[in-house]
Amino acid sequence: MKKILLIEDNLEIRENTAEILELDGFEVITAENGKIGVEKALGSIPDLIICDIMMPVLDGYGVLHLLSKNAKTEGIPFIFLTAKADRRDFRRGMEMGADDYITKPFEELELLNAIESRLKKQELVNKKYKQMEGLEELIKDVGGDEDLRILNQNREKRNYPKKSDIYREGAYPLYLFYIEKGRVKTYKTNEDGKELIVGLYGEGDYFGHVNLMTDESYSESAAPIEDCEISLIPKSDFNDLLHKNRQVSQKFIAILSKEIKENEEQLIKLAYNSVRKRVSEALVKFFEPMNPEALKEGIKISRDDISNVAGTSLETAIRTLSDFKDEKLIEIVSGKIRILEMDKLKALRN
Repeated sequence: MKKILLIEDNLEIRENTAEILELDGFEVITAENGKIGVEKALGSIPDLIICDIMMPVLDGYGVLHLLSKNAKTEGIPFIFLTAKADRRDFRRGMEMGADDYITKPFEELELLNAIESRLKKQELVNKKYKQMEGLEELIKDVGGDEDLRILNQNREKRNYPKKSDIYREGAYPLYLFYIEKGRVKTYKTNEDGKELIVGLYGEGDYFGHVNLMTDESYSESAAPIEDCEISLIPKSDFNDLLHKNRQVSQKFIAILSKEIKENEEQLIKLAYNSVRKRVSEALVKFFEPMNPEALKEGIKISRDDISNVAGTSLETAIRTLSDFKDEKLIEIVSGKIRILEMDKLKALRN
């Protein structure tokens, strides 16, 4: 049962609207002003919020502002319910992130249709599109069959052997990349030619999206860690989806936010963590996305790549790996590394 938070200071409207929603099968939480509404939203996360604008204590704009700043509530569909129909008020609400705007008095069906539409779109955001079929499903859901036909028509798959270039820093982006098979690193190089790996991607991941979204030259280079099969989605198709569908935008904004947070954490660890911690962190980064079978067999990782993720010299990385081997945290056979004690290796990072 979907949960709706109704924030409305008029008792009669609040009770009548709550009754309509309950009869349609929703669980309804009510609040008589914006302050109480925010408290209830944070205390019992709803699936959708309906909020009046003109209220005592805290108005609807204040409610939307506070909830949009909280990670727990920022993505909840938000519908304004108000007697004000001024275009400027409407525009202000939508610019702040409101999903819909219903004026009072309203028809029962109008409200229910708006709720159904917003809940359906929110479900699309929550779907996990990890395989390429997921991208096709995404486009079917939010872009229609014509967008899917265009995307299929323009898609190209390329095989990249290990140590080849996918793109180089300074080049202009033309594609969104999707990994069908293999693993990819993104890295920056200093004037002495030393690499620092800033991103690791595996099957089902997108990369190259940052510079597509900013429309700037690549700020890093990308290369396969192993032989890869990669789908290339043309920039124009990606931008069409990004601008046409809020759900697609939210998905990639979430990816960007996650990557920014990870990069900040990496910088802190490079600055303050010991070499043991940094090398253990590098190993975990390489192994965590792998499937159980690969973990069991072990994987080949170049010592250069490990040192470039850890931000240390090759000699220091090799010496630390040797220490881990002596401590029976890892096993190295025929160039393959196999993790024996993942929990202990993770504990070294703390």
